[in-house]
Amino acid sequence: METELLQAPDGCVRLLQITDTHLFANAEAQLLGVRTADSLAAVIERIQGNDHPFDLILATGDLSQDHSAESYQRFADMLAPLGKPIYWLPGNHDDGALMTQSLYEAGISEQKWLIGKHWQIILLDTQVRGKPHGLLADHQLAALDHVLRSHPDKHTLIALHHQGIPVGCAWLDQHNLKNADDLFAVLARHPQGKTLLFGHVHQEFDELYKGVRLIASPSTCIQFKPLCDEFTLDESGPGWRYLTLHPDGRIESQVWRLPPNSFIPDPTARGY
Repeated sequence: METELLQAPDGCVRLLQITDTHLFANAEAQLLGVRTADSLAAVIERIQGNDHPFDLILATGDLSQDHSAESYQRFADMLAPLGKPIYWLPGNHDDGALMTQSLYEAGISEQKWLIGKHWQIILLDTQVRGKPHGLLADHQLAALDHVLRSHPDKHTLIALHHQGIPVGCAWLDQHNLKNADDLFAVLARHPQGKTLLFGHVHQEFDELYKGVRLIASPSTCIQFKPLCDEFTLDESGPGWRYLTLHPDGRIESQVWRLPPNSFIPDPTARGY
């Protein structure tokens, strides 16, 4: 089932990506030394304070850290002041069923297919319950194939949680999308321009692979240091990403962060 994709009078679709918030039922709870509710609050305050336009929000998974209904309600309550439609997908730390119920009760849409004049966006579920890696079930691949076949004239943004190609962190890349080859096989069957937007890796990433652009964004809490074989945290500030989808298929994208030394994680942490 599809829903209308909001676009500006100039034909552009402008969106905000929020990812890996890792919220808890308890607002004081910490992830590796960072109060995730506080870091998200600081991100939202900064978003409200700048003039970068956006018309919708994509939340690309790991919204909860403790699988609680309260954490999803907290997410909904904290993003409500932004006043924009929110579309979401689960990450490996989420409870998919509880997430669906809790966000629906909070008034957040369950839609996973957004379609506009020039662009369409599809949100895919890569969660494997109880596992850190990702997998696209057959029905998810079939849904993607249907969308691409139905509108071959529309540029397509595909949102998911797990990375489809290695990002250069060996410890993290073992928890990637395990059937990425199946995903790229589906994409190769269709002519339109395609971009993958994901979370999970807690860092910036933007590369081209087999004609597909792959973009990842910082977490709103802890950051993983790029290009490290072992688990390594980064002191870069929590971040978020704006994307502008142009009618001709171009994507402008900017990562914003809180100032350096904001919400520094526990330097002794060796995993989570």
